[in-house]
Amino acid sequence: MPNDVAATADESARLGESVNPTPSGQPAARDDILRVEDLRVAYRIGDREVDAVRGVDLSVGRGEVVAIVGESGSGKSTVAQSIMNLLAPNAEVVSGRIEFEGEDLIPLSERRWRSIRGRLIGLVPQDPALSLNPVRRVGVQVAEPLLVHGLATKHDAHDRAIELLEMAGLTYPAERAKQYPHQFSGGMKQRALIAGALAAQPSLIIADEPTSALDVTVQKQILDHLANLTRELGTAILLITHDLGMAAERADRVIVMKQGEIVDSGPAEQVMNAPTHEYTRKLIAAAPRLSAHERRTASTTARIEFGGEPIVRVTELTKIFPLPKGAGDRRTLTAVDAVSLEVRRGETLAVVGESGSGKSTLARLVLRLEEPTSGSISFAGEDITHLKGEKLRQLRRRFQMVYQSPFDSLNPRMTIEQLITEPLLSFGEGDRQSRSKRALELSEQVALPDGMLGRFPDELSGGQRQRVAIARALALDPEFLVLDEAVSALDVSVQAQILALLDELQRERELTYLFITHDLGVVAETADRVAVLKNGKLVECGDATQIFTAPQEEYTRMLIEAVPAFSA
Repeated sequence: MPNDVAATADESARLGESVNPTPSGQPAARDDILRVEDLRVAYRIGDREVDAVRGVDLSVGRGEVVAIVGESGSGKSTVAQSIMNLLAPNAEVVSGRIEFEGEDLIPLSERRWRSIRGRLIGLVPQDPALSLNPVRRVGVQVAEPLLVHGLATKHDAHDRAIELLEMAGLTYPAERAKQYPHQFSGGMKQRALIAGALAAQPSLIIADEPTSALDVTVQKQILDHLANLTRELGTAILLITHDLGMAAERADRVIVMKQGEIVDSGPAEQVMNAPTHEYTRKLIAAAPRLSAHERRTASTTARIEFGGEPIVRVTELTKIFPLPKGAGDRRTLTAVDAVSLEVRRGETLAVVGESGSGKSTLARLVLRLEEPTSGSISFAGEDITHLKGEKLRQLRRRFQMVYQSPFDSLNPRMTIEQLITEPLLSFGEGDRQSRSKRALELSEQVALPDGMLGRFPDELSGGQRQRVAIARALALDPEFLVLDEAVSALDVSVQAQILALLDELQRERELTYLFITHDLGVVAETADRVAVLKNGKLVECGDATQIFTAPQEEYTRMLIEAVPAFSA
């Protein structure tokens, strides 16, 4: 084989491509498994028709990974839903053609679709909280494609489900298969969905934000497995993502969408290193980088006295949960294991670790939303470990939480003004007029557009909803905020805006943050110090620069090395 062809093959193997040189020594033409031509999709809103996708052309070759990137509302997910015939009732394909394996998908009957979905085309949906049946065990749901399509007996399907859950990175997969979705964290649910999508080994997988809830090591494990499928089975992947690092490292080609149209496309290296459109350049500039810790350190050293008084201190904190019956020899799970650390006034302490490491449980213990099994918690010098009743309720004025999903954490039946002022109403603060004034002040402080207070959450974008969640958390003037994956559901440009907002609020209000996240790029952008958890234990804690440049523990080095090179 000539040297240039050998180099092409080596590079393709690294990227997960299938390259089959022709006798002339040149790569063969791509065998397209999916072709979308001049696709236009519109939504009916009242008596109006709103275009969501306009004139989209794309193709995916057998064994190829194609990524579609863009901000929320760009039309990425609408394209995916159109391909799967899963559009909302008020949406329709107005024109165009969607061809899979030479067959036009648009006119197919629902009966024909039942033989395609899960078997020939697999889907990893975006929201794991809404995609798993809450009253069926997880293992049953993972095995369902095998049974529906007659690919395995009930016994074999159960065994295969356990194998798939293990492949997806879940610990104790046999026990997890017997649990229900509400017993899983967000990242665990996402891994279960990925396992189900891979069950029947479809020839095309549409993955809509498949790893947004996963930590970097599990993300790497899942994406490595998908890459193996493309090499060994010729499985094609259409990847919908806002993670530019993942697209740059894992995709053969990248398509950039803005407001329903394709504005940039080409080989991944070309699009990321020499983008032709200003919008693509803006997205790349907004992506978080590990190197940001240098800028963060320089800007915060002057305002934070790191030897100062801790506002939160936990000592030998432990939380043990009972496991369900049938979990083998294990009857309990130690989620937090003798953790001791402190959060200093005015700083941001990031807690990182893989899914299931105990990050969110630690946060809930600190806020007294969970009762510790042992150990102690102090807030502003007061022991709050066993505080109850009205004293605990009054203490909650001083600390608040911003949750992971801006779509799930806001009551859809309340207006934005009602949501922001609900904490004030709960504590009997002010009258109706003063609360309305306070809502307006807070909405301005978090840079919500004018006229939002009378709207409902479903009328807002994801970034706007998260601004509402932050305004609500600030209503009672707390000193301490816990941010649990508060930006993981947002695309990079909106994420950058929210992180800048949090930094500004911290400086103006002298806030202290406990930032729970799996995204080390976000940690580099926001954290003064970093605590690393593994299997409930604190393995390392130190200044962000020290953690990123000279980690002491192998586990920390593994987390950093798993970050896509684009984000380094």
